Amino acid sequence: MQDVTLLETLIADLVTEQPAVVRLEKVVKTLRQHFHCGAVVLLKLEQQMLKPIASIGLAREALGRRFIVHQHPRLATIMASREAVRFEPDSHLADPYDGLIEDSPDGHLAVHDCMGISLHVEGKCWGVLTLDALTPGTFDTAAMHALQRASLLVEAAIRMGQIEQSVRALRNQRRDQEYSLSGEASASYEIIGRSAPLLNVMQELSVVAGSDLPVLLLGETGVGKELFARQLHRQSQRAQQPLVYVNCAALPEALAESELFGHTKGAFSGATSERAGRFDSADGGTIFLDEVGELPPAIQAKLLRVLQNGEIQRLGSDRSHTVNVRVVAATNRDLKQQIKSGDFRADLYHRLSVYPLPIPPLRERSDDIPVLAGHFLELNRARLGVRALRLTQAAEHALLAYDWPGNVRELEHTISRAAIKALSIGAAREDIVSIDIGLLDLPGAATASVQVTDILQSNQRKAFPTMNLKDTLNAVQRQLIEQALEQADYKWTQAARILEIDASNLHKLAQRLGLK
Repeated sequence: MQDVTLLETLIADLVTEQPAVVRLEKVVKTLRQHFHCGAVVLLKLEQQMLKPIASIGLAREALGRRFIVHQHPRLATIMASREAVRFEPDSHLADPYDGLIEDSPDGHLAVHDCMGISLHVEGKCWGVLTLDALTPGTFDTAAMHALQRASLLVEAAIRMGQIEQSVRALRNQRRDQEYSLSGEASASYEIIGRSAPLLNVMQELSVVAGSDLPVLLLGETGVGKELFARQLHRQSQRAQQPLVYVNCAALPEALAESELFGHTKGAFSGATSERAGRFDSADGGTIFLDEVGELPPAIQAKLLRVLQNGEIQRLGSDRSHTVNVRVVAATNRDLKQQIKSGDFRADLYHRLSVYPLPIPPLRERSDDIPVLAGHFLELNRARLGVRALRLTQAAEHALLAYDWPGNVRELEHTISRAAIKALSIGAAREDIVSIDIGLLDLPGAATASVQVTDILQSNQRKAFPTMNLKDTLNAVQRQLIEQALEQADYKWTQAARILEIDASNLHKLAQRLGLK
C-alpha cells in the first residue's frame, strides 16, 4: 500500500507543469519521506563524473562536488547494475557522502545504510539515484524492490525535462546546453553556482552568444572571466571552430605583433620562416583577449583594424588578408580611466565593448560559496587520496563572512591550503577529515571565532548547559538573528546588513533554525 502511495505521488509530480529542476527536487523529497532516510541524491553522468542535480539531506557544499566514478567504488557498483544495489552497514567501500549528511553528529558518519540504482534514458545511462540513512537496517529487500519500481518514474521525470527544454530551445532558436538535463557540459571549464546574480549573467551570456557581437567581460581578478569566455564560445554558432586564448599581459611588447598577427620570413632576427599568428589560428572561431588593457599602444591600433574590417597584416609583409574571427576580451582594469590617461584608445574601447558584460565578484554571489567550496574540497580529496574532506559549520560560516578580494581563485587556494594543513598536523587519510576555522587562515576569522566564544560565555552557558556544540551554535545563531531583527524593526534586508551576510542566506538560515 505504501508503494502505491509513493508511485501515485511521483506520478502527480510528473504530470504537474513545473520547471524540470523543481520537478526533480520534489522527486528526491518524496523519496526521502517515503524511505525515511537521511539523504536522497540524483546525480547526472557527465564525462565519467557524476554531478548532483537534485538533493535533499546533504550539506550545501555537496552540490558543488563532482564525483569521478572510478574514484568512488559505491557509485561505480551502482552504475554497473540495472538493478537496485544495497550496501551493508559494515561495507568496506567508502561512501561518497561521508561527512556530508546534514543530520550527522558533528558531521561524521558511523555505520549506516546505503542503496542506489542506475538511471537510463533512451537506452543510455543518464546517472544514478542514491539513498543514504544514518541508521543501519533502514533499507531491506522490500525497499530495494520499491526503489526499482520508483526508478521508472524518476527516469520519466528526467525525460520529460529533456523534452521540455528541447521545445524551449527550438522556440527560442538557440541552444542552452549548460543547464540542460540532456546537454553535455565541459567538466574542465564548468561554471559552478546557482545564485541569482550568477544565473542572471548566465542568461545574459546565453543570449549574446547567439550573436556575433564583440563582448567585453568586466570583473575583478579571480572571478573566472576565462570560464565565461569559454561558455560564450560553447553556446555560439562558432562552437565547433577554434577558441584561441591570448594572455595580453604575458605578451612581450617586442613580440606582441608577431604573436597576434604573424610574421614573414626575415621580418626580424630569428624569423627563419613564415609564421601565422593567433588571429589566423582563430579564423572561423573565437579569439579571447584576456587582460586586453595591457596591450601596447601600437598593437591597439592594429587590433582596431581587425575589428573594423577583419583585416590583418603580418609583420614584414606589405599585404593584408582577412580573417573571420569573433573577439571576446576581458579586463580587470578601468578602461575608461585608461582612456583619460592616454593608455588606451577610445575608438578601440568602443569597438571592444559593443556588449559589456560585468561578472559579479564572489562577495555578491555568497550563495555560491558553499557550493564552490564543496567542489574544491572534492578536487583536493581526490588529489590527496583522502577518504572524505569536509568543512565544519564554523568554517563554513567563516567562508560566508569573508569578503574574498581574490574571488573564486582565492577561495580555491584557501581550500587547497587548508586541506594540506589538515594532513600536515596529523589527520589520517583513511578518516573523515574536517577543516575547521583555524585551518582556513582567513583575516578576521579568528576575531569572529572569539566573538562567538564571548557570546557563549556571557549569554549561552547558563541557558544551554547540556547542549552539544551543534545545538549551541544553532542557539547562538537564533539569538543573533533575533537581536538583528529587533534592531532592524523586523526588516529582513536591514537585518542582513547588520549581520553582514547576504539577505537570501539569512532567509535560508532563519528557515533552517525554525525562525520562519
